[in-house]
Amino acid sequence: MDKKDVLNTLSSVERKFEAALKKHTGKLPAVSKDGVYDNRADLSVSWTIDNGPAWWTNGFWGGIYNQLYKLTGKKEYLEEARGSRYLIDKCFLSEYYTGLHHDVGFMWLPTAVADYILTGDEDAKRKGLLAAQLLAGRYNPEGEFIRAWNDIVPGEPTNKGWVIIDSMLNISILYWATKVTGDPRFKHIAERHATTVMNSFIREDGSVRHIVEFDADKGGFVRDYGGQGMKQGSSWTRGQSWGIYGFTNSYVHTNRKDFLDAAVKIADHTIKVIPDSYLIPVDFDQDKELSFEDSTAAAIIACGLIELEKHVPNKGYREVAEKLIETLTLKRADFSLEREGIIQRCTGSYNGLNDREVNFVYADYYYLEALMKLADKDVMFW
Repeated sequence: MDKKDVLNTLSSVERKFEAALKKHTGKLPAVSKDGVYDNRADLSVSWTIDNGPAWWTNGFWGGIYNQLYKLTGKKEYLEEARGSRYLIDKCFLSEYYTGLHHDVGFMWLPTAVADYILTGDEDAKRKGLLAAQLLAGRYNPEGEFIRAWNDIVPGEPTNKGWVIIDSMLNISILYWATKVTGDPRFKHIAERHATTVMNSFIREDGSVRHIVEFDADKGGFVRDYGGQGMKQGSSWTRGQSWGIYGFTNSYVHTNRKDFLDAAVKIADHTIKVIPDSYLIPVDFDQDKELSFEDSTAAAIIACGLIELEKHVPNKGYREVAEKLIETLTLKRADFSLEREGIIQRCTGSYNGLNDREVNFVYADYYYLEALMKLADKDVMFW
């Protein structure tokens, strides 16, 4: 995509979300099925404790409008981003507090931290620091990892030693917390967690595990799980994207070359197995005749590759990112105002039935973020 195409596409994205703003103010859209968003702020629904206002993707709606505010300077976009954040801020003082887990970075980085970076708003800073403290409190010092999720069954914490690759984006809120407070403990936790993930998640060929279980009492690798990928040992595509982007970010925040080498290793494997169509499957190891896709992974891979190119130039990372975004734009983007959500054919998990090939708000967020990067108009919230 050339710069003109990117700018034209950004205009189409803004037009779509300008229309959406009028309909969804005061809501928390997460999934668009059949072209209609749900609303995780609707308390008439009997949400589980980690769903509803505490759902892990609830920061991305506000993140979209923070990005659009950066792009256009329109105050109504900032107001929508803040209104969205106020809805998730309520989790700090409600029953949904116990539903919050390792994904507080995804919730408050694109909202509170983004607001503070863009405007210097002190309330946004405080909320970002609250989220960072929650994440830091999940750190297991014996195993040097941040625990994923909460108890699967109350009283039976079978996942008390679990870690997931998605955490590599969440820990950016800890790096940010050290930057704004001067307290090194947040960064120490993020760096040690990233080291544990680097040493235990990345396979020899550059593919990554989704879930790894550690001994929660003594530390040390126990086993891995297929998680949202096809099966144990396979290569879940969104996991590859979190790895590329996450380790690149950890390199930026620490200047540790081993983190950069990890990002390169994951990126090189990912590029090698991307289909000729540039349409990303749910799992790189799934049968070739299966058409299941996860366009979300395509957008996040693109974001990670664009950032990685800044530190490892001349390997073609940006060109691959441009091709991924161009393919999404031409084949998987719906800019009509009748259908809610832009990026189509997103899938939450390979073996799931309820989240297969829909639209996710975070797919649209990372698509917009990638376009902003390609237009040299982005601000780094991670």
